[in-house]
This record gives sequence, C-alpha cells and structure tokens, in this order.
Amino acid sequence: MKMAAPTASKAASLGCNNKPAFPELDFRSGARVEELNKLIQEFTKHDQREYDDQRALEIHTAKDFIFSMLGMVQKLDQKLPVANEYLLLSGGVREGVVDLDLDELNVYARGTDYDMDFTLLVPALKLHDRNQPVTLDMRHSALCHSWLSLRLFDEGTISKWKDCCTIVDHINGATNYFFSPTKVADWFYDSISIVLSEIQKKPQRGMPKVEKVEKNGTIISIILGVGSSRMLYDIVPVVSFKGWPAVAQSWLMENHFWDGKITEEEVISGFYLVPACSYKGKKDNEWRLSFARSEVQLKKCISGSLMQAYQACKAIIIKLLSRPKAISPYHLRSMMLWACDRLPANYLAQEDYAAHFLLGLIDDLQHCLVNKMCPNYFIPQCNMLEHLSEETVMLHARKLSSVRSDPAEHLRTAIEHVKAANRLTLELQRRGSTTSIPSPQSDGGDPNQPDDRLAKKLQQLVTENPGKSISVFINPDDVTRPHFRIDDKFF
Repeated sequence: MKMAAPTASKAASLGCNNKPAFPELDFRSGARVEELNKLIQEFTKHDQREYDDQRALEIHTAKDFIFSMLGMVQKLDQKLPVANEYLLLSGGVREGVVDLDLDELNVYARGTDYDMDFTLLVPALKLHDRNQPVTLDMRHSALCHSWLSLRLFDEGTISKWKDCCTIVDHINGATNYFFSPTKVADWFYDSISIVLSEIQKKPQRGMPKVEKVEKNGTIISIILGVGSSRMLYDIVPVVSFKGWPAVAQSWLMENHFWDGKITEEEVISGFYLVPACSYKGKKDNEWRLSFARSEVQLKKCISGSLMQAYQACKAIIIKLLSRPKAISPYHLRSMMLWACDRLPANYLAQEDYAAHFLLGLIDDLQHCLVNKMCPNYFIPQCNMLEHLSEETVMLHARKLSSVRSDPAEHLRTAIEHVKAANRLTLELQRRGSTTSIPSPQSDGGDPNQPDDRLAKKLQQLVTENPGKSISVFINPDDVTRPHFRIDDKFF
C-alpha cells in the first residue's frame, strides 16, 4: 500500500522544512547588521546637534563679526573685490569639506577647542565674465592643479596684486606675474591680524572674543567666543571662476547619479582655485582646482542613510588614519560620489541599509589604498593617492583591516568620542549661561528688536534644514542685513 507524500504545507506544519531565522550578519566580521544600523543611528543622534534661539543668535553674531572683519580687510588696500561672493560651508577644513592638504594644520578638537566649525571661501580674485569652458595654464603643474597668470586681468588688478606674485621674465622682455598662493595667504593673515588688532582697541558691547588666530599653511583659522559658544572659522583665500574648466569637460559627457535630479547648469555654475599644490609642485605658484560649489549641489541627490554611513565612517578614519597624514575625509567623500555613480539609486535609497553602506565605504577605501588609486571625481585622470609610498598605503590598509574585522567596536568608540565632545560643550554652556553675550546690535535693549526676530528665523531654518551650508553675497559697506541663502549641507 502506497502512502502519499505530505504536501508542502503539511511538511512545513510538521517542521520538515523549518529553517532557523538567523539574523543578517556581516560575513567578514560576524557583526549583526541590525546592531550596526542601531550604532550608526546612535552616532547620528549625538553628532547632529539642535540649536536653541540663543545658539542661533550666537551663530549669527559670529558670522556678522567675520563678515565685518573682511569688509575692513577690503578697505585696508582695496585688494579684495568690493562686492564679493563668499561660500560658507558647515564643517572645518579638517572635516574634508574642501580638498586641501591637512599636513600643515594644527590639531583642533571639537569639545576641547571649539563647538561648531565652518569653512569660508573668500575670493581674492574673481573671473566671472568668461564663457565656458575656462582654459587654465596647466603646463607647469600636475593634473588638477594650475598656475594663474595675471594677464587674464586688467592693469588695475595687476597693480594691486603684483606684490603677491612671483615674477617670470621672458626672453622677449615681457614680464609675467603669477598669482602666488603662499604670498596671498601671508598678505591675508597679516591683513586680518591688523584689522583684529584695530577692532580689539575699540571693543563694543556683545562683540565676540577672539580666542585664537593662527595661520595653518595657507589657511587662516579663527576661533571666536560668542556667549557660551566657541566657533572655528577656517578662512581660505581663493580665486573664483564662473563656468567650467576645460580639463573637466569630458566628465560632463558621462552619465551620473544626479542626472535628472538637478540641472547641469546648477552643477557647473562655477569653480575655484584653492591654495594647495601637488606633491612635486611649486608651492609659491601652484593652485588646486576645487569644485566646492558643485559638491554642495550634488549633496542634494545623496540619500540620508548613505550620508549617515559616510559621517560615521569619517569619524572612524579621521582618528585612525591621522598619522602619517595620507588619507583625508575628502578622499572618502570622493569614493562615496563614485559609489553613487556605480550603484542603483533605489538601492542607495534604502533607509535601513546604513550598515551595508558603512561596510562598503570601508571596503572601497581599503581597495583604493591597496591599489594606490583614488580618482578625483571631477577629473578622473587625476589619482589623488599617486604620491604615497607603498609603506604608507599598506600601513593604512592594515589599520582599516582592523576596523573591517570589528566595525561595531570602532563605532562604539566614535560614539564615545562625540558624546565626550558634547559633554565638554554643555559644561562650557552651563558655566557661561549666566553671562551669555547679546548681539552687537541688540545692546541689551528691547527683546523684540530685529536681531531677536532674526534669531527665531535662524532657529526655524536650522530646525527645518539641519546642517545646511550658506552661500553668502556681501557688500562690505553694509554688513547689517541678513544677506545669505541656505544651501544643502556641504559634506
């Protein structure tokens, strides 16, 4: 007598096909993906701070002070453009918001030295009247770098800036002035020091306290004490261009993750030369191309979960790979942009995939180190790791291997660091809460004055747009108006 085989449903009810419900694991480390996701969420919670009305007012007061200072710098010798356009980015240079070398920077720590950090790009020269593409003199430079001849400018500009140039005499008797990033930085630091000295001779009620002014390579770092807050401004002298450089023209021909999400006009509205040279370049003459304005726009197209993974990964590597200086957060960000081009948008949009993205970024970074290859996102033929020694890349690759073997532990360490920084900030706020500084314009008067309303407006903007960057348009003769617009956070 033959018996019928049990149906699938019966087999399941009998437990024949029952499989244990294993949690999702990371194959390399054995870490639970769910736990990694929770740790990333916890890191994000502590890393993203919310500002009350008082802190928003302090942010505005510091910004107003910096812009007033730059207006006075312009009046010293009329070198800076009268009506200038600054780019204010959330995060300091050490956070990798701009592609600058970190070797010459003093170490500042959040919580210990400052509570909030910003980068301000200040055009020393503007070239905004040319049609694209912009052709630069790259004959003397490595890829992604250029010299800048003042022949592109009028005689008045040459006369103003010739003392900040290196001079090259040609056989035919002509003299060429090349804009020098090191001399410009020296002039900028000296001018800022003169202005701050004058300001401090006539202190006004509510004026921020200048706690530190340092020249770090070609960057001027200023830490201001405003009420119970300390704010770090990394001020970078740049050359500003409208249009797009010819060397990056082929990049526009490729397909990118932002296609159809933002317009090409938004992406290619302008670029900068920042004061940094290549590994073998001439420091006095060589500038580096920067696409900071474009990167602000690209951030709009990156998912929240990928950005959380990036911020967590950055917090891990910024400590781990700090010595010797070889890898910066800017390298990590470039890898993230390449990943956005490589992977499907619907995959990157998964809200619960932050752990996968973190592990992928670590894998990508390790791959770049082992192969000593990290292409610049906008100029792929430029390998940003080309100059590193085999010994250095393998040292960092081994360090990353330890992270990949236990990502949960490294996330916990990053969380403890950011919590400790927040505790230091809160302690300072408690000590300073009874002597918080009013805005210079408020003079302790009517609480319904414009600055109080502005503080509320700023608080609303911060609440609705956490971590946004600000693109600023300023006339140094009128720094009393709220002359800024909010852009997406620069990462």
